[in-house]
Amino acid sequence: MRSGRSTVAALVSTAPTRRQAYFGLGVLSVINLLNYLDRYILPSVMTRVQHAFQLTNAQGGLLATTFMAVYMVASPVGGYLGDRMPRRFLIAGAVAIWSLATIGSGLAASFAMLLVARAMTGVGEAGYGTVAPPLISDLFKKEHRSRMLAYFYTAMPLGAALGFTLGGEIGERHSWQMAFYVGGAPGLLLAVAALFLPEPKRGAMDEGPPTPQPAFAAGFKALITNPPFLVATAGLTLMTFSIGGLSMWMPKFLEIERGFASSEAGHFLGVTTVIGGLVGTLVGGRLGDLLERRKVGGSVMMSGAGLLLAAPMMVGAALATSRPMLWACLLGAQFFIFLNNGPLNATIVNHVPTSMRAFAFGVNVFTIHALGDAASPTVIGLISDKSSLATAILLNAVPVALGGFVLLAGLRFFTHTAAPTPAKT
Repeated sequence: MRSGRSTVAALVSTAPTRRQAYFGLGVLSVINLLNYLDRYILPSVMTRVQHAFQLTNAQGGLLATTFMAVYMVASPVGGYLGDRMPRRFLIAGAVAIWSLATIGSGLAASFAMLLVARAMTGVGEAGYGTVAPPLISDLFKKEHRSRMLAYFYTAMPLGAALGFTLGGEIGERHSWQMAFYVGGAPGLLLAVAALFLPEPKRGAMDEGPPTPQPAFAAGFKALITNPPFLVATAGLTLMTFSIGGLSMWMPKFLEIERGFASSEAGHFLGVTTVIGGLVGTLVGGRLGDLLERRKVGGSVMMSGAGLLLAAPMMVGAALATSRPMLWACLLGAQFFIFLNNGPLNATIVNHVPTSMRAFAFGVNVFTIHALGDAASPTVIGLISDKSSLATAILLNAVPVALGGFVLLAGLRFFTHTAAPTPAKT
């Protein structure tokens, strides 16, 4: 028995092979694709869900806010566990939970039941989203992480596009319930695939001795006194506030204020998200690694500039009345926003101790959603109820611009790459 345990420990402690690394990245990226696909089914069928349960825009926004509120509260717990238990088991369980909850959204017979289902989706995604990026950081060396995390985060625009497109198409041809069934079922198979993920030692691809594993309070104190972590999190928070509200209400904006059919709005958003988001994510990952090798904080400087360029594009998307101009503005906004996914998440990985990376992502997820998109769908719903969706979407450019200024102002903290090591308590 002891020999068997020693063998397992040896396998876990060794650095992953190239084949293991790319297998892990591939499985995690496909799971992340489904993650965002399931998340964006709701906006694509929002009009039908509101009609079925007679919901106002504010109540419709509450469905997204409930998901985000539970997701953010559960994330630090998921991250804390992710630093302490086999990550493949945590990921497999999380994927199974959110997939069953997505199917349950289609089975909901009342608004209250749908709220519960969306809450459980948040629980499942919290156990995955906080663990996957640190696992990828243990599969690849530091100089390649921005690019590898960018590959992982290409699932965001692709998954969102598929969610918008499939949700709108299935909702129009069949029913909004069927859209949730189709979105949730593949996750049960991916939960099984997650059991075969490699499990490298934490910090396997980093130089230096292992860092001590801090208690919850000590780890939290280390994070709130870590300026690079705070700067990256602040920029992501302001960006996330805007993205959350925009992604929730843009399909209905296109339908109600720009005359698109439901499936047409889904295809329109899907195309701009795939092109702008995919290209932006890949370009950002490549440039992030290149600039970071030349200067510490170079990728953060690029991210700040990207957000400043995205803000006027978002204004243009809200004001454009012609479809070509609307398409161009949405495409540009998506490109400059998604430019930042790989670099900012790599910044978090590279500036916290190896023993608490999952916890760092848990605190990051809590923050960006607590102060970001947990509230923005409801806020935009309330503003649109008082004025119009165009006005509400126009105001989304403000936090994006602020995020750019915060990142550029925080560059003075990126003078070294060493992460502060918390005391073990």
